[in-house]
Amino acid sequence: MPLDPALFRAPEETVPLDWPAIAAHLGRSGLRLDLAEAPRQFRGGLANLNFLVTVDGAHAVLRTPPPGPLPPGANDMKREHRILSRLWRALPLAPRSLHLCEDADVAGHPFVILEYRPGITLPGANPARLAAEPAAGARLGPLMVDVLADIHAIDPAAVDLDTLGRPDGFLERAVAGWSQRAELCAGPGGLDPLVAELAAWLRRNATPGGAPTLLHNDFKLDNMILEPERLTPVAIVDWDQGTRGDPLFDLATLLSYWTEAGDPPAMHRLAQMPTAAHGFPTRREAAERYAARTGRDLSGFRFHRVLALFKLGVVFQQLHARHVSGATTDPRYAGFGDLARGIFDFTHEVSQNRCF
Repeated sequence: MPLDPALFRAPEETVPLDWPAIAAHLGRSGLRLDLAEAPRQFRGGLANLNFLVTVDGAHAVLRTPPPGPLPPGANDMKREHRILSRLWRALPLAPRSLHLCEDADVAGHPFVILEYRPGITLPGANPARLAAEPAAGARLGPLMVDVLADIHAIDPAAVDLDTLGRPDGFLERAVAGWSQRAELCAGPGGLDPLVAELAAWLRRNATPGGAPTLLHNDFKLDNMILEPERLTPVAIVDWDQGTRGDPLFDLATLLSYWTEAGDPPAMHRLAQMPTAAHGFPTRREAAERYAARTGRDLSGFRFHRVLALFKLGVVFQQLHARHVSGATTDPRYAGFGDLARGIFDFTHEVSQNRCF
């Protein structure tokens, strides 16, 4: 498949890495990085950097965190390698991880080399590809739910991932951890009272959670690589947060990105998925399909929804903190503080059962 230049950043926009040092490191592991074909950085993404490279004569992806200090537990290349060096045996949509470099001195942070799967992604609220197929969401929405259900049906022990993460107390630690992250990235005025109120709501309404499964932990449409004509999945990417835990949190994470036409402005500014149009089902319909596919009880799902939205708000707080500290000059980050506040407002509405 010919490579579309629109997939890549212009050279002047590309984050510089020490490619000779990376080539030398890979060479010591028996891998040949061909620098005659310059690495190209893929567009999109706010967390990790992804470069198309040529290793041993074939295209591959080098994936590494962005420059600067990282939030606790984020951008975990070792975790991603552990998952993707095994998961392909049970999930054909999982690209295989070929190499892990843990030495941060080589590229600024640890990195992985992943199998390259050609295709397209559908980022944002209105990807151009869907303009030609305005009802595609009627297929893509159920497809996302079904793929997530398939991930949750995998036996972690069958792929040597039965010791991944700490599923006992998963939700309790998530509440404590994301509350702490909110405090760490609070501005000079301290923790916003609304954020504090939401953290307290989560503590009051905590649930022990269901039987643990493998979790992607950031599953959404643009983490699926699709065949461009039929829009069928060829890969599921971005596994650096993967773990084992309550599968309903994975569903809630997906739905935290699932904007509907009647949502408040912040959810539309989020612009993570094109679900407000193009024939996509509603969040409730997606959740009901998941329940029908898996047999899981959604009676306590509001807690999971609030937790996933709270996490999303904190993530954008963290990204805005990178802008404030000067760790990034990307202009998108400047407005993430206001966006986080809007997400927290919506989270409060969900916590009060005023919307799903």
